[in-house]
Amino acid sequence: MKPAFEILPACEEDLPGILAIYNHAIQHTTAIWNNALVDLDERQRWWRARVDAGFPVLVALKGVRVAGFASYAPFRAFEGYKATVELGVYVEEESRGEGIAVALLRALETHARAAGMHVMVGGIAADNGASIRLHRRHGFVETGRLPEVGRKFDRYLDLVFMQKILD
Repeated sequence: MKPAFEILPACEEDLPGILAIYNHAIQHTTAIWNNALVDLDERQRWWRARVDAGFPVLVALKGVRVAGFASYAPFRAFEGYKATVELGVYVEEESRGEGIAVALLRALETHARAAGMHVMVGGIAADNGASIRLHRRHGFVETGRLPEVGRKFDRYLDLVFMQKILD
């Protein structure tokens, strides 16, 4: 039986779907701590920069529809952090609970190991219990909590750092 979705490297044709998921997260969740929506040109620049630097941008496709996307990039810009990356996984609202986030997370880990990365870090809003549980179930541990460092929807937000040592 064919899976309901497949994980593939994102191509330029996937960017409108990525944009829709990203902007939905901006408008309706604390997963992204921005208030301003982005346009397709911004997502194209983001995608191109990641791909050109050798970092993955993956999509979960249900047929031709982008149901989720994931990527990682440097955790910090300093040389001493070059083996540490920060990840992001986003799934459209109507496809949550179908295993897409798990598949994307596993694919990112596989890519990171093959690229010689040592640690993956996730910065997660403390009120995002689903994401914290996802990461915990897949071997990430909470390594820090920064109270009230962000603000969105007229309230302060706590940031939880979770990490997984890959090798």
